Amino acid sequence: MKLYDYLPSGNSYKVRLLLSYLKISYEWENLDIIKGETQTDAFKAKNPSGQIPLLELTGGRRIAESNAILFFLAEGTPYWPRNAYDQAKCLQWMFFEQYKHEPNVAVARFVHHYAMEQRENELPALHKKGYAALDVMEAHLADNLWFVGSGPTIADIALYAYTHVAGEGGFEMTRYPNIMAWCDRVSDHPKHIRITDTPAAS
Repeated sequence: MKLYDYLPSGNSYKVRLLLSYLKISYEWENLDIIKGETQTDAFKAKNPSGQIPLLELTGGRRIAESNAILFFLAEGTPYWPRNAYDQAKCLQWMFFEQYKHEPNVAVARFVHHYAMEQRENELPALHKKGYAALDVMEAHLADNLWFVGSGPTIADIALYAYTHVAGEGGFEMTRYPNIMAWCDRVSDHPKHIRITDTPAAS
C-alpha cells in the first residue's frame, strides 16, 4: 500500500502511527500542502477533496479521511474493540476528535506555524473551543487510563495526534495532568514514532 502524506500533519500522523504499531510496511509520498501539492489535477484524480492522508491499496482502491483509514487498518487488531458497545464508544471519541477537537486545536497550531499575520485574530475563539475539548478529555482521563477499554485503541491514536502538539498552538498543557500522563502512556508503546519521524527514519 501507499500513503500520501504531509509530515507535519496530525491527521496523517495518526495513520503513520497505527501503521508503525501494526508493523505494516508501505510506500510513502510526502506532499507539501502549503505549496499546493495536493491541489494538482493528478492528485485530485486520486482524491477529489484534495486532502491528505490518502491510503492507496493494491489494485488502485483508495481510502481518504484519517479516521476512516484508522478503522480500515485496525479492524481485527487489538486497536479496534471486539464488542459493539466499545466499538460505538470508540467511534464516539473519534467523532468528537473531528468535530470538537481537531477544528480548534489543530487549526490553532496551523495558525501559529503558517498564518499568524493573516489569522491571528482567530486564535481567541479557537483557544476557547479547544480548551473546552481538552477539558472533556481531562475529565474522562481522571477515571480512565485510556479512552475506551483497558488498552490503547484508535480512539487514543486519533486524539493523541494533535493533543500531544497542542502546545504548538498556544495551549497551556500544564493545566492538564491527566492528559499529559495519558500522552506519556501512548508514547511508551514499543513501536511509537514521533510526528517528525519520516517512515524511513522510524
